[in-house]
Amino acid sequence: MIRKMGQFDVTQRTSDGMFNASLLLKQWNKNNQKKKLVEFLRNSQTESFIEALKNEDKSPSDKNHYGDIEVITTSKGKNTKKGKTPDTTWMHPYLFIKFAMWLNPRFEIQVIRFVYDQLIAYRNDAGDGYNGLTNAVQRFDDIDYSRLAKALNWIVFDRHERGIRQTATQEQLKELTEIQKKLAFACDMGYIKTFDELINEMRRMYRFKHYGITA
Repeated sequence: MIRKMGQFDVTQRTSDGMFNASLLLKQWNKNNQKKKLVEFLRNSQTESFIEALKNEDKSPSDKNHYGDIEVITTSKGKNTKKGKTPDTTWMHPYLFIKFAMWLNPRFEIQVIRFVYDQLIAYRNDAGDGYNGLTNAVQRFDDIDYSRLAKALNWIVFDRHERGIRQTATQEQLKELTEIQKKLAFACDMGYIKTFDELINEMRRMYRFKHYGITA
């Protein structure tokens, strides 16, 4: 998932919440004094912080198969026709915050705001809502799940493109979740009885939202 932190794009993996530190550093180094990741990692305060974080008593979902907290991982670059791509360093959210503020102490306010938003939670809710909707329509004949997903995108974003939900705002994800819940409820209660009726209802929702047409 791509998120905004000030003027920078920040990438977070939704699978484990880890942040792409390499991408942030690359953007920072374009217009500022060049910094190296190794300088941050070899800092004595960083080393102490990592050690403390590894030993923190967290839930099992925070731990790898060795029982340690996943603090920092590296995805190896790939060989391409243009040469080998750089390795990518991923950081635990707590370490990533420390890293961002190491780049520039003025990041602090931006980082605090960034960390406290609930974008990942909203995205997970939207995913759960979609699963609930697909479960509700399973009883219908001739279901086209691709068409269903595209229709949802048109209602919320007024367009459809690959990966559009990865850049959605909190408000858009909340709207998506609510729409999916309402449609799933209508299907479960028998108000919507076929897939064609579902698509027609979604067309009605689209026209009402974007053009104010109620018919």
